[in-house]
Amino acid sequence: MPEVHPAATAGYSTASGAYAAGRPDYPAALAGWLTGPLGLGPGTTVLDLGAGTGKFTARLAATGARVIAVEPVAAMRARLAADLPGVMALEGTAQAIPLPDASLDALTCAQSFHWFATAAALTEIARVLKPGGRFGLIWNVRDEQTPWVAALTAIMAPHEGDAPRFHSGAWRGPFPDPRFSAMEEAMFEHAHSGPFASVVLDRIMSVSFIAALPAAAQDEVRAQIAALPARFPDLADPARVTFPYRTRAFMMTRA
Repeated sequence: MPEVHPAATAGYSTASGAYAAGRPDYPAALAGWLTGPLGLGPGTTVLDLGAGTGKFTARLAATGARVIAVEPVAAMRARLAADLPGVMALEGTAQAIPLPDASLDALTCAQSFHWFATAAALTEIARVLKPGGRFGLIWNVRDEQTPWVAALTAIMAPHEGDAPRFHSGAWRGPFPDPRFSAMEEAMFEHAHSGPFASVVLDRIMSVSFIAALPAAAQDEVRAQIAALPARFPDLADPARVTFPYRTRAFMMTRA
C-alpha cells in the first residue's frame, strides 16, 4: 500500500486553492482544549501531522507553542509555508516523520488521521512523542441532520470509492493501544458562513476523491451542487450561506 493514498495525492495536488477557500476554520472554543487538555503553550513543541494548507496549524501557532508541520503533498505544503512563515514545514508522512525520538510535547492530526490510521503510523507517532505527550485527533464533521447537507452527501457518495473517510469509523482500527491512554472526546458546535461559491461549492470540490475525478465528472458534480439552491430555501441567498458542522476532538496521552 502506498504511504499516501492516490486520492489524496491527486486530489489535494490539484485543489489546494479550493481547499483553502472552501474548508472551514475551527471553532474559537477549541482554543481552550488546545491550551487545556492538550497542554499547549510557550515552551512546548507540537507537530501538526498531515497539516494540509495550514488551517489548523494556525490555531496551534496561536497558543504560543513552537509548531512544526509535516505534509506530504507539495502543493499543500507550499501554501502552508507561504501563509505561515513562522512554522517549520517539512516533507514527510505519518509512517516516516522527519523528527527525532521523544522530541514532541504534542502531536495533532486535523482532518487527516483517517488517511493513515495504521499500526505503522501509530508506532511512528508514539516514537516522536515524549512520555506524557498528548496526541490529538480533530475533525470538522458535516451536520447531516440539515436536509441540504444530507443532499450534498448524496451527491458525493457515488464517487467515494475506497478513499478513507472519518464517517466509516475505520480510523479507530489501531485502538486501543497500550502506548496511549483511552480516548477522551470533546465536541463543539461550529458553522462556516460565507458565499455559496466558497462555503459549499469550493468545500465539496476540494474533497480529495471529488478533486481527483476526470474533468467531465467534476463538471457533473459541480452542476448538481449548483442546482441545490432551487431546492432548499436555506441556500437562496448566494452571498450568505451557513454550513453547519460539529467539531469532534479526541485526546490521548503517551504512556
